[in-house]
Amino acid sequence: MTLIKNARVLTMEQANEDYQTIDVLIENGKIKKLGKITSKKAEVIDAEGAILLPGFIDAHCHLGLWEDAIGFEGADGNEMTGPIKPELRAIDGINPRDRNFQDALSGGVLAVSTGPGSANVMGGTFATIKTHGGRIDDMILMEPAAMKIAFGENPKRVYSAKNVSPSTRMATAAELRQVLYKAKDYYEKKQSKKVEDRPKFDFQMEALIPVFEKKIPLKAHAHRVDDIYTAIRIAKEFDLKLTLDHVTEGHMMVEDLKKEQVGCIVGPSFGTRSKVELEHKSFETAKVLTEAGIQVAIMTDHPVIPIEHLNMAAAYCVKVGMDHYDALKALTINPAEILGVADRIGSIAVGKDADMVLWSGDPLDVQQEVIWSMIDGEIVYRRP
Repeated sequence: MTLIKNARVLTMEQANEDYQTIDVLIENGKIKKLGKITSKKAEVIDAEGAILLPGFIDAHCHLGLWEDAIGFEGADGNEMTGPIKPELRAIDGINPRDRNFQDALSGGVLAVSTGPGSANVMGGTFATIKTHGGRIDDMILMEPAAMKIAFGENPKRVYSAKNVSPSTRMATAAELRQVLYKAKDYYEKKQSKKVEDRPKFDFQMEALIPVFEKKIPLKAHAHRVDDIYTAIRIAKEFDLKLTLDHVTEGHMMVEDLKKEQVGCIVGPSFGTRSKVELEHKSFETAKVLTEAGIQVAIMTDHPVIPIEHLNMAAAYCVKVGMDHYDALKALTINPAEILGVADRIGSIAVGKDADMVLWSGDPLDVQQEVIWSMIDGEIVYRRP
């Protein structure tokens, strides 16, 4: 057992809360008890008044799929040999020994949803994993976690250069509908009581069964207003779960997003407006959506923003007026709920995994740093 004492804690269990000095008892990698605790059996960690929060969660990145500083050999995020690739699995490409995993721990990011990029209309499945471990199979929180789809400039740019569909937004939507109709038919026939009516095994279609079972959402790369509407339209047509990722122009359609109540994973708001569909990129997007009652998570899209700077992405949202506690929720409980793993991570609560970070001060202050990061009750990173 481990007992953390004298920490100022934000559990992220409340709609709003102040720091409270409480003890945290950990046993077998889980949070066993919160409150004023004494134990003769536990190893005591004295937090000395530092700030304890649940580990941060990056709900959209490509950690381990675009490795650091090794070029082509470490670029495994986009299989650009065909626009429809549902059968691809992130866990088969993630290198957990990429040094960016250590960077994640140094920035308090203890879990990520990582997966294929946006070159393809349908790119394969994401995995939600913890950021410590030498073997990906031992790091999984949820796999598959989502089916990546992409709208807008990226797929049309990639495939128009090959003189292959899609080269327009119309074709992107048509390619997506075509595979979803095929998968829906496959899924329905597979449930037939008559063996002779069941379809012949199809590797691609098998990958889409969890989508039609509503076990995982479509994870839609969409920046522009029209692309966001298309993602929503298609998800509704097939009655599928959906998350909206990037949502760059979400602040321009807030009332409609409020009606839809789809989880929005916003960012990356750092960086240049490198293409037309990013012309309205703003740190205010997360603020505006949150104030409208929409559940928001903030992403890095690593390696677009280095994974260790997830807290700074939230800090800039606070700078333009986002509530400080809402920004912390967008790094903790909100992404946990959007990703469907809030039963294990995202807050400090009895029964959840002991995945916590001790900060020297306010995590959204650039001058503060991670003292240590803990996963499953074990300290896996200490500041130098």
